[in-house]
Amino acid sequence: MLKGLSSLQARLSFISILLFFLIVGFGVFALQMFNGVSQLTDDLRQRWLPSTRLLGDLNNVTSDYRAAEGDCLLALDDTDRAARLAVVAKLSQDVAHAELSYKHIFHTPEELAQYGRFSSGWTAYKRQADRVFALAKTGQAAAAVTLYRRDSRTAYNAASDALGLLTAQTVDGARAASARTESAFLQARWLIIGALILAGALLAASLAYIRGWISNPLVDMARTMRELAESKLDIDVAGLERRDEIGEMARAVTVFRAHAVELLQSQQGLAQQAAMLQQKLAYEQQLTRLQRNFVVMVSHEFRTPLTIIDAHAQRLINMCDHVTTAELIDRAGRMRAAVQRITNLMDNLLTSARLIDGEAKLFFHPEPMDLTDLLHEVCTFHRETAPHADIDEDFLKATMPIVGDRKLLFQSFSNLLSNAIKYSRDEISIKVTARSEARRIIIAIKDNGLGIPPQDVANLFERYYRGKNVSGIVGTGVGLYLVKTVVDLHGGEIAVQSKEGDGACFTISLPDHAASDAAAAT
Repeated sequence: MLKGLSSLQARLSFISILLFFLIVGFGVFALQMFNGVSQLTDDLRQRWLPSTRLLGDLNNVTSDYRAAEGDCLLALDDTDRAARLAVVAKLSQDVAHAELSYKHIFHTPEELAQYGRFSSGWTAYKRQADRVFALAKTGQAAAAVTLYRRDSRTAYNAASDALGLLTAQTVDGARAASARTESAFLQARWLIIGALILAGALLAASLAYIRGWISNPLVDMARTMRELAESKLDIDVAGLERRDEIGEMARAVTVFRAHAVELLQSQQGLAQQAAMLQQKLAYEQQLTRLQRNFVVMVSHEFRTPLTIIDAHAQRLINMCDHVTTAELIDRAGRMRAAVQRITNLMDNLLTSARLIDGEAKLFFHPEPMDLTDLLHEVCTFHRETAPHADIDEDFLKATMPIVGDRKLLFQSFSNLLSNAIKYSRDEISIKVTARSEARRIIIAIKDNGLGIPPQDVANLFERYYRGKNVSGIVGTGVGLYLVKTVVDLHGGEIAVQSKEGDGACFTISLPDHAASDAAAAT
């Protein structure tokens, strides 16, 4: 049983407690630093700044008071003097208000003593100023001016000097307080930065320990388990010597690996037998499906022309007494067309079997031919077999000479037209176009049928593959595979563009040998 710090749980608990106390200690330390700075800032904001502002106001107001005293001596009449005395009264109130505000702020005994000297000096000056105002009011202008220039000036200068000393003393104290605040802030900042660095180092060391001793071994263990799950049994299991939970996991993995080896050997034997049985079953199912599809397709394809032959033969028997020569020729021609259809079907089946089961090139016999004539023949054939279909021919040239196997190309184009008719809606409209373009002949067969689902387009030309939306329509799944094989034999390419429910367009590109020869001759 694991005991002490050899257990991962105990180690993680110790690290968690250490980090907790580290965070708490750092928080308490930071709060203490900020509290010290905050106290100095409050002293600067609540004592020194208001004191400096009030002393500045006192300097301004007392100066204005002295100037207003002089203005009273220059009054033109009693009305003007009364207005100027009102200004003096207002300034006196401002001085009293500033003095009262200053007294409500904490000050040192030295500051209070200096303020007392200013206050007594200002009181003495105001007595002299009141005498000046009284003399001026009684018309004794000369005596008022003499008093203003001598005793009043002396009293004002004494009060102003005392206020100046108090202001200088306060400004020096404010600067010292500001310097102390800045020094405390810098000291707190560097101490906090140092504490952060120390905390970061301890945190990094803890994380490195967790990563190297716990996280990485667990990741390696997980990778080992994945490799075992992927049947990679020739692997080394690390951590077997450890005496903690990871060591126990490593030893359990070795036992699991041994069992996995035995299980894998058994699974391989069973898998080989299952694979053989699956292959045989799939082969038998494929043969059965192909046989069923082939029988259905052949039965359907042969039934239509035989029905035509039988119908015309019965009609001739019933009308034997009054049938005309023209009608006889017409019905005989249709019967021959039906027989030709059966013959073509048999040829196509034989050709398909050869191309699928044998070497395709052995049955490839190219020769000069006219593609326009071949396409017209294919269209005519399908008009006869499907009179209800509207097949439109659009060929830009009357003749398009190429080198190819006529039978294979006929079968390829016939397969495409047959699919267009078979997978179209009630009103069948098919357009066959052919044009020369950049030493290639482009043949396009477009219909308005069911269309092809997008997920089926990529596999459309594979052998035995059929679209998901044609399950109720007869077919073997080899028609387009044969078309692709024939096009490849001719050095061409085939592509399809389709939207489900909106028809399909198959485009075949074949080499234009006539254009290539003409270009080579020039």
